[in-house]
Amino acid sequence: MPVSFAGLAPPYPFLLPGRPILLAFDLPLPLRSLIIGFTIAMAVGPITLLVVRRTIEHGGVYGLVSGFGVAAADATYGGVAAFGLTALTAFLVSVHVLLGLVGGAVIVLIGLRTMRTRPAGPARESARPGLAGAFASIYALTMTNPLTIVLYAGVFAAIGLGTGGGFVDAAVVTSAVLLGSGLWWLVLCSVVAWLRRRVSTAALLWINRVSGAALVVFGVLAVLAALRS
Repeated sequence: MPVSFAGLAPPYPFLLPGRPILLAFDLPLPLRSLIIGFTIAMAVGPITLLVVRRTIEHGGVYGLVSGFGVAAADATYGGVAAFGLTALTAFLVSVHVLLGLVGGAVIVLIGLRTMRTRPAGPARESARPGLAGAFASIYALTMTNPLTIVLYAGVFAAIGLGTGGGFVDAAVVTSAVLLGSGLWWLVLCSVVAWLRRRVSTAALLWINRVSGAALVVFGVLAVLAALRS
């Protein structure tokens, strides 16, 4: 059964701006789904800034694990849309205001803390926090935007994914979205990790200030969007 998002007219509340709209390509189902996962993950927002900051502060492995946490959250919501879990979708969308407020507030706090951080240089690999915590924390933060289901449902419908499909097709779509999103984070974190030791301490200080301010803005906008919805 397809996901229904009647009544949620665009612009959808708390969806990040700049989300791409894909056209239907005459490509195999796994490849189309992989492109969707990769392209949606490319959208710049607070989560992207958090992953980049973690990569700079704690190294490529920590950043990549964080990116995979985002990919897992994307695949979770993509899977809900692909499998047509309408009851779960309705529940998650019904609590999106609360989740948006919580997620936005957390992003504001992280931004404020980032702005106040005075780096002494890139952290040693041995000094980073646990990888399980990196994955779980950013997965939970990414999951505070349940209207991502609406985004995936709309994109899937636009390019003909899931129409008349069964369990196997939905599983293929979900797995390919996970792979595509994970591929983007692999590329991004690899580039940032290569650059991190070539950045001076003064530059790191400005990166903290700019990225922290951007996170505060994103968090405030998320809270306002949740209140308006």
